[in-house]
Amino acid sequence: MWQVMAKYEELYGLARLRELLGLDHSALGFCSETKSCRREGRQELLSARWSACDMKYQMWKLGVVFTDSSFLYLFCYALLSVLGHYNSFFFAAHLLDIAMGVKTLRTILSSVTHNGKQLVLTVGLLAVVVYLYTVVAFNFFRRFYNKTEDSGSLDMKCDDMLTCYMFHMYVGVRAGGGIGDEIEDPSGDDFEFHRIVFDITFFFFVIVILLAIIQGLIIDAFGELRDQQDQVREDMETKCFICGVGSEYFDTVPHGFESHTLQEHNLANYLFFLMYLINKDVTEHTGQESYVWKMYQERCWEFFPVGDCFRKQYEDQLA
Repeated sequence: MWQVMAKYEELYGLARLRELLGLDHSALGFCSETKSCRREGRQELLSARWSACDMKYQMWKLGVVFTDSSFLYLFCYALLSVLGHYNSFFFAAHLLDIAMGVKTLRTILSSVTHNGKQLVLTVGLLAVVVYLYTVVAFNFFRRFYNKTEDSGSLDMKCDDMLTCYMFHMYVGVRAGGGIGDEIEDPSGDDFEFHRIVFDITFFFFVIVILLAIIQGLIIDAFGELRDQQDQVREDMETKCFICGVGSEYFDTVPHGFESHTLQEHNLANYLFFLMYLINKDVTEHTGQESYVWKMYQERCWEFFPVGDCFRKQYEDQLA
């Protein structure tokens, strides 16, 4: 009732609506046709509409929208387009749309985010291990980091803890042989043996193990995604989409699989039937249509004849 009043109030007016709907003034709390009374009526309509709104459902719907990957991609694309009017360098990011448009390149990008949780945890472990080595280096091997330049100035790479940690993360992790390639040679020093152990363990744990794990996660994710795509492509070509029976069962007769997918289990026929149920009035459904419509609303696909077809039912007679 409140929705009808709000929709047709401006067109007919409150008095005419009360007359058409047969409403009582006192029952709904209406007063005389003054501006204050109209304002109070509109406020009541707005409050009723607000109370009828399901806030939990609206919040859930917004959460679904703003966590959808397609929406986030389009939102970032539009944001970069707006920023590009202030600085043209933002338009360069639109070249990534090529990678999103090509399926093979999109798989390569997805391999980085497929094992995202494991990748982030491994990078966190890498940062912790590098920090432990930074503590040891800052307390015992600081003099090996402070090199004297040709101009006579002293390059303080480990003057404080933050600078020392950033040096290990930026230079030590990128070095092919570890941190030992970037600091002074310990030959002849009293801590030569300790430096050898420090450099070798840093190279082994950080370069050989942790960085290899990060690379392995990305490579394994790419291989897994590629195998999934190949499996889906193979299933689409060799199995019936409706019943899931393989082509080797139907191809015992000439063109058996092709005839089955085009006539008996044609995907288009099932889609047309679902669209027919969507557009048909629920009160006019037959018994079978009501059953399928109920299963469709519950997103349950048990009405599909998985693993069954007419040929299997009449296999003995065909033999």
